[in-house]
Amino acid sequence: MLHIKKVNLEDKEKEYAFVSEVPEDENGFINEWLGISEEDFEEKALKVMLAQEKGENLPKGYVPQTIFFLWDEEEIIGQFNVRHYLCESLVEGSGHIGYFIAEKYRGNGYATEGLRLTLQLAKDIIPEDEIYLRVNKDNPASLHVMQKNGGYIHHEDESKYYVRIEKENI
Repeated sequence: MLHIKKVNLEDKEKEYAFVSEVPEDENGFINEWLGISEEDFEEKALKVMLAQEKGENLPKGYVPQTIFFLWDEEEIIGQFNVRHYLCESLVEGSGHIGYFIAEKYRGNGYATEGLRLTLQLAKDIIPEDEIYLRVNKDNPASLHVMQKNGGYIHHEDESKYYVRIEKENI
């Protein structure tokens, strides 16, 4: 059964195994922890991830974010980052939610269900009336996931679609 769970210390081994395999930049999803050792993941990355949710020790220009993992039974198959509110760079940038599904699980509806579950949680975190997302134009599968979850293309530029999902429709 699919479920969403916040990053936590109890699942650190599985979280590390997942995060250590995520590419550095996959369709705009940035993994700053690629190549980190398991020890450094526990001592550094997890502490940063947990502090970010509380708004602690944020780099300049960052907002608090909660990191959720998508689980299928006992295995992590995806990651969803929910930024708590928009700052100027997020409005025309990555928006409220960024996500990644492990390659071997793509094409099976996991992203659609993972985003649906994440939106259920995000609507209580995010104060804006719409949830902002961004997707590369060369990633039509992800655009389709957003649209299946009520998203519409708000605007676009040469390389990206900027998608909005109205919270009242979640």
